Amino acid sequence: MNVTFRKDSRQRLSSLFADGHVELPETSSDEFSLVCAAVSGILQAARLGLEAHVKVPLDATQSSGTLSLRWPSSCREDERVQAIVDTARLAIAQIASQYPKHVTFIEETEA
Repeated sequence: MNVTFRKDSRQRLSSLFADGHVELPETSSDEFSLVCAAVSGILQAARLGLEAHVKVPLDATQSSGTLSLRWPSSCREDERVQAIVDTARLAIAQIASQYPKHVTFIEETEA
């Protein structure tokens, strides 16, 4: 699974992208099969917080194995938006550091 957090030219978090599933053989332990669910849960909670709590008009695309969220420039200074997205970023980074074979965490600046 790859998860990318992007910053705009002013170094504000602006979007996130996730794709892929943790592919594990039938004989793997349940511990590792939870990695994908944990990442998905964190990202879904962030989406819900942005949409339901802060009422951010997200540009969102979701299908099996992919999630793309982008929030307007006008919302990027909002401390609530920053708190929700940065908490998700920190949580995904932590999971990726614990399970680097299964989760790739990427931070980049928009082109």
